[in-house]
Amino acid sequence: MTTALNAGIDDQLITMNRKLIGLDVDGTLVDHYGHMSPAIREAGAAVVGAGHEVVVATGRSLGATLPVVELLGVDQGYAVCSNGGVVVQIHAGANGGYTVIDRRSFDPAPALRALRHRLPNAKYALEDIEGNFLSTERFQDASFGVEARGVSFGELLEAEAVRLVVFSTDSTAEEFGEAVESIGLHGVTYSVGWTAWLDIAAHGVTKASGLEHVRSLLGIERADTVCIGDGRNDIEMLQWAGRGVAMGQAPDEVKAAADEVAAPVEEDGAAAILRSLL
Repeated sequence: MTTALNAGIDDQLITMNRKLIGLDVDGTLVDHYGHMSPAIREAGAAVVGAGHEVVVATGRSLGATLPVVELLGVDQGYAVCSNGGVVVQIHAGANGGYTVIDRRSFDPAPALRALRHRLPNAKYALEDIEGNFLSTERFQDASFGVEARGVSFGELLEAEAVRLVVFSTDSTAEEFGEAVESIGLHGVTYSVGWTAWLDIAAHGVTKASGLEHVRSLLGIERADTVCIGDGRNDIEMLQWAGRGVAMGQAPDEVKAAADEVAAPVEEDGAAAILRSLL
């Protein structure tokens, strides 16, 4: 009787203190070589076991997100992919392991035309509404999760996109950012990465919008959300979170958006933050 009562109290405490934890992948959960350390795996498994809702929130597309979800031990829950363009419910062992519950698409043609005029030598790729990747100039990246199919620029203009990626090999990240700013993109949400890399999503779609969708489904208060990230595409997420944590190697503007700064990814900064929630 006492054991059952204590178990009920423990379950109630878990429910009362349950957090929604939004976790960026590259530069947060994995290093710049794509490796997840034992410390991150252990801390991730611990917060999942404690009853918190761990949600991977990444610029990666679905196919490149699912292996990270598995490494963290999340077999029931949610993931935010393609910078908020795709939200999935995870149910390992059934229906392929996930169900897409939200997908936000847009017409990439205006952005593509403007970008090509300003950045004629850049490479372009997009994720369509069926999860396929189409690309110019044999453009391939691990974040796509699938092999991109080479197409003409004209075919890209005709597609419906969930995620548009632009990569320039003849510009620095700063020069690329200035070029993108000068274009004045309208009707889309975009962020410039560490290199001359641009991710574009539908207007108003960010990791934060995807996490807000999940939060509303779970009924968790905004004050009980914790997010960790290191990139410019994490800024909205860190500002949205009740507790936003920037990684130690993050750019200054990302740190400015956060409530606190963790140690760098090389020192497993995210693991320390996760352990603080136990």
